[in-house]
Amino acid sequence: MNMSKKVLAGVLTGTVLLGAAPMALASPYNDSSLTGGSEAWSAWTAQWDTVAADYTKVSLTPGADETQLNFAWYSKVEEGKQATPVVHFGTDKANLQTFTGTADAVDTALTDDVAYQYNHVTVTGLQANSTYYYTVERNGVQSEPVTYQTQDFSTLKILYVGDPQVGASKGQTQGDTTLTADAGAANLAARNDAFAWDRTLDIATAQNPDLNFIISAGDQVNKTGKAKEEEYAGYLSASALASLPVATTIGNHDSLNADYLYHFNNPNTTQYGKTQAGGDYYYSYGAGLFIVLNTNNYNVAEHEKAIQEAIASAPDAKWRIVTIHQDIYGSGLDHSDTDGMILRTQLTPIFDQYDIDVVLQGHDHTYSRTKLLYGDGQTHGTYEFRLNEEGTDYDWDNAYNTQTDEKIPLYPEEGDEAGTAAHDAFQADNGCYTIESVSGTTVTNPQGILYMTANSASGSKFYELIASQQDYVANRSQNWLPSYSVISLSEDAFTIDTYQITDDGKTEKIDETFTIQKTEQGEVDNNQDNQDQDKNDETTDPGEESISPAMLEMSGETYYRLRDVAALVSGTKQQFDVLWNNGVTISTGTAYTGAVPYEAPTNGTAQELNLKVDGKAVTASAVLAGGNYYVTADFLATLGVSL
Repeated sequence: MNMSKKVLAGVLTGTVLLGAAPMALASPYNDSSLTGGSEAWSAWTAQWDTVAADYTKVSLTPGADETQLNFAWYSKVEEGKQATPVVHFGTDKANLQTFTGTADAVDTALTDDVAYQYNHVTVTGLQANSTYYYTVERNGVQSEPVTYQTQDFSTLKILYVGDPQVGASKGQTQGDTTLTADAGAANLAARNDAFAWDRTLDIATAQNPDLNFIISAGDQVNKTGKAKEEEYAGYLSASALASLPVATTIGNHDSLNADYLYHFNNPNTTQYGKTQAGGDYYYSYGAGLFIVLNTNNYNVAEHEKAIQEAIASAPDAKWRIVTIHQDIYGSGLDHSDTDGMILRTQLTPIFDQYDIDVVLQGHDHTYSRTKLLYGDGQTHGTYEFRLNEEGTDYDWDNAYNTQTDEKIPLYPEEGDEAGTAAHDAFQADNGCYTIESVSGTTVTNPQGILYMTANSASGSKFYELIASQQDYVANRSQNWLPSYSVISLSEDAFTIDTYQITDDGKTEKIDETFTIQKTEQGEVDNNQDNQDQDKNDETTDPGEESISPAMLEMSGETYYRLRDVAALVSGTKQQFDVLWNNGVTISTGTAYTGAVPYEAPTNGTAQELNLKVDGKAVTASAVLAGGNYYVTADFLATLGVSL
């Protein structure tokens, strides 16, 4: 993450102001010379020159589903030799199967004008709980065999991490040395952070030897828009990564050149959400559909298309889990109330519409877990972040209203009344969520979405928490220690535990275990006990049936929850679809594809609802309750629905 409006001072108490921009006081970082132990640290520094110059490390990525595994690596161009994108893989080390992929040129501007090829290969046919071996070819020369162990495919265990950001400790003091971020082995910050990243993975995998894969919420490396191969070399040098795939997310520090695209062979890559590093992608694994969005691209319409494509690939997946880098619901001082939440007004209703269960985030270098959230059903502005004039980094000082092109200063200067008013309106507009009324740390069939924000897994950089904890946050933490979360996922439950690593290498929980359960009984309840109706029989006339959507009485009028009715008549002659697209949109004759709300509020607010029906603007009397609209039987009759 960028700290463009923050400067470091020498103490940790209090804050001061420069105009209206916040100033964060110096935060600790993980000093590997202290936490690594003298022997291990000395050995690492002795080999750093070699590590920093080796751009050819293999990266593993989940494949399109649990039966596939993706490989990527560089091979140096040698005269008279061709790149050989070949992986040898199988259960018999002496008789491995050959898998061939593709190779292409690496931009030499990223590799000190030395020519490399990147190799991408997909291995298929993997089975659960099996031991495999693999080698890769670099210009025809096979590597030494590496062991790869699959785990159970029905109950997953996933390591979730945020912002390894190898190289981000630049400027910190280590003994009598200032950590520099120069190129190659002179990048002492990368040397520090790569060691810390490896330490975290070693500790996490020792605690959880049965991990299926890792989810990284972005910013694998630190340099933005610059050559940074020594940072990728440090990141990929972690010993655990030779046998553990990582589903990486494009962070803002990764997004502005193609090296990310070369190093990670992501599955099901789409044409949506692209920056120079690539775009959105998705994969299935066990009971989960995992959707990874490049939110450095602010075209939310494209992200929605990626979500639609992902869901179409696995419509029956029990869980839908999204990973994004920017924390639209976080609690860190640097991003959560500024650039991090810029996409909140747009993504919240889309995540609701497509029944997303959990959103995993990074960017803020603090830990937080939200309450269960869903949209407020209101119309809000739409916003985006832009690049600076040179196109070399992001403009960290301003957001932009995409409808009016208004520039909104995220840190208005003292005395800038217009800028302050625009900033305050932007902040207020981002109160676009509803907090679901649940209690405890185990919830069943919730309507709302859980948003997690991961702290730095390497400790390369930490941020302070925002002074006042937001109402949407259930728990948060900043103890200036590297941390990670462990997710367990089965057909019936999503469970997450979060740990921090102390300076002496011990693990400590920093939050209670949080669990989301899904039950068949809850699904029956959600549909108002009407799932026994044969809604696929087009000859059925729901007007002759007794249906029971959620209802509210107001001023002598009965109002019916719109989404309930849409679900109940779906598959019949009277079906209609209802979507949120910067307002309620109804399409008659189309089956309903959204969720059915679980909660049934007992009161709401009367208002005029402006919506579109088959593309035409319509106004209807409505009640807003629990983030959902309730309409009259008379309005439903205009859609061809009789109650």
